[in-house]
Amino acid sequence: MSADSDMTPAPQDKGPDTAPDADARHAAKMAKKKAARDKIMATKSGEKGLIIVHTGAGKGKSSSGFGMILRCIAHGMPSAVVQFIKGAWDTGERRLIEGNFSHLCQFHAMGEGFTWETQDRARDIEMARKGWEKAKELILNPDIRLVLLDEINIALRYDYLDVAEVVAFLRDEKPPLTHVVLTGRNASEALIEAADLVTEMTLVKHPFRSGIKAQPGVEF
Repeated sequence: MSADSDMTPAPQDKGPDTAPDADARHAAKMAKKKAARDKIMATKSGEKGLIIVHTGAGKGKSSSGFGMILRCIAHGMPSAVVQFIKGAWDTGERRLIEGNFSHLCQFHAMGEGFTWETQDRARDIEMARKGWEKAKELILNPDIRLVLLDEINIALRYDYLDVAEVVAFLRDEKPPLTHVVLTGRNASEALIEAADLVTEMTLVKHPFRSGIKAQPGVEF
C-alpha cells in the first residue's frame, strides 16, 4: 500500500436529488407527459350516456353509485334512484336525498330486504318487476340525466328479472345522453358486455368477518 493511499477522499453522500438540474428534468418529463395527454384528450370530444356497472365482492358498489348521484345534484342535473333490495333500510343516503334534494333526485325504494329475509320468491319477483317498470319510466324521462339502479344485479342473479330484457332496453331504448348505473355483485356477462364502464370491487378485508356488524355512516 502506498504511503498516500489513505489520503483518497471517500465518496460523498449527495443526499436527496434536489439539485436544480433534477427540477429541470422533472419539469421536462411532466411537459412531455402533458403534451401526450393533451394530444389524447384532443381526440375525445364526444358525449354519450353511459351504461355503468359496479360489481364484485368488495364493499363500495352502492357507495360509488350514490357518489355519482351527489355529483349530479351538485351540478343541478336531475337524477333518480331505484333501490331493488335495500328499500326497507333506513339509510343515510336516503335521508339526505329525500330530506334535502328531492327536487333534483327522485328516490324510489322498491325492495323489501335481502332475499333470505323476505323468504318469499313470488313477492320478491313482484317487487323487482315493479322496480324495473319504475326504472324504465325514469330512464325514458328526457329531463333525468342519471338513474341509479341500486342492487339490480342481485335481482338479475336470482332471475327475478330477465337479463336479456334489461340489456335490450338499455341498448335499444335508453336515451342517448342518459347515464344508467347498475350495482350489485355477480353482474351477468351479458350486462358486462353491454356496459361502457365496468368496475369490479375486490374484497381484501372486511370487518364483518371479524364479528363487526354493519354500521351507520359506513354501510348505510
